Amino acid sequence: MEILPSQRKSSFTSASAAVQTIPLYRSAPDLEVQLEEFELYAIQRLRVLKGISDGLSRGKKPDELEKLVDDLWKANMMHPKASEVVNKDIISHFVLRLVYCREEELSKWFLSMETTLFCCRFQHQSAEAKRALLEKFDLPCKAVSIAEYESLKDKLNQVARSVGVPPSADTKFYKVPFEEVPDLVAKRKVLVQKGNAYFAMNQVISLLMTQYRSHLSKALALTKRKWISMIREQEKDRLTPIVEALSTSYLGPDYSQPKEYAELSIKDIDQVAKRSFPLCMRHLFDKLREDHHLKHGGRMQLGLFLKGVGLKLDDALAFWKVEFSRKVGADRFDKEYAYSIRHNYGKEGKRTDYTPYSCQKIISSTPGVGDHHGCPYRHFSEENLREALAKMGVGGRAVEEIIDKKRNRHFQLACTLTFEAVHGASCDAGINHPNQYYIDSKRILESKNNSKST
Repeated sequence: MEILPSQRKSSFTSASAAVQTIPLYRSAPDLEVQLEEFELYAIQRLRVLKGISDGLSRGKKPDELEKLVDDLWKANMMHPKASEVVNKDIISHFVLRLVYCREEELSKWFLSMETTLFCCRFQHQSAEAKRALLEKFDLPCKAVSIAEYESLKDKLNQVARSVGVPPSADTKFYKVPFEEVPDLVAKRKVLVQKGNAYFAMNQVISLLMTQYRSHLSKALALTKRKWISMIREQEKDRLTPIVEALSTSYLGPDYSQPKEYAELSIKDIDQVAKRSFPLCMRHLFDKLREDHHLKHGGRMQLGLFLKGVGLKLDDALAFWKVEFSRKVGADRFDKEYAYSIRHNYGKEGKRTDYTPYSCQKIISSTPGVGDHHGCPYRHFSEENLREALAKMGVGGRAVEEIIDKKRNRHFQLACTLTFEAVHGASCDAGINHPNQYYIDSKRILESKNNSKST
């Protein structure tokens, strides 16, 4: 796959595109890709994968997850030109494979989400397409002949009924060495006889998922070796910055400028922090009040958040100076710290309008000794997290559910559950950004106040 800054000159072969099956991504396509497409397609597929991740962490049932994937795919992976849909699918997969091969934790996430995506898409394929995919996998399974079916008819129909498939003349059965489908054998959802496991067509996904996951896992390891030995250095001025940024990309609304509740005054900041700051920002705020100092990571995380929720530059300078002066003195603050605050507001240096950190960026940070930035749901011990949640008024069963999400590394969902417990309201969209938490909190509190007034 060659990346070009200009128009694409060729496309994926029409013969492959004509096969109405899911691509298996066994080799990179022989086509040229615009740099803009390289990043755009990856971001759009990433929205699908992150939607799947959120659905899984919320415990969606298989049919609900399939519906979610179908909606996400239609919303993000279509193309104005029907002939380009397959190209977009393949390009986006290989770009994200490059993005997520670089670290073990990233690879595990990508492997799990792509396997789930394949499974859900397979279930929406026609019977003909499913059979075509079986042939592509070259699996050690065989269709059960009519004669064999007749000899095992009652038992096979019982298997079909146990997995929700009403037996009919159209029901297709397959057999495979039983060691190839250990999960189905363990769940007693197959007929095991003479070393073979017999199952209905709709169960074949178990076998395909194992094969698909194994292939993708090996491909990620190979891609990582190529990335380290060759690609990273060769593309350091072009693709490498894009690849390294994509894994922590924030895909939601822009919070660089306040749009709702557009002003936060110093006199109200303590009360607002207590009521509407997410735990990551409240922890930083409390530590600033307690120690009268934050290291660079904490200043950036909290400072950009405050900018995004409406703290004006003059107020920000005054707020930080009052705190830091008690530790380092007013003169040292003016010399060493004031510049970076003006810089965050686009008044120094390149005059860039810096964006508040997203949950993904905060979660991926690695705070050191004496640092207080990062995501509490990831970096706090369970004991410290329980204590912090108690300060926010969260107790009982909600705490245990939050701790459970932390243990399973669903950090954003843990924050979402905290939001719901604090505000007594659901947050179906989930928390993806600290500034979103703030805005949704202010909206709910304002609505409750209006209801009381009425």
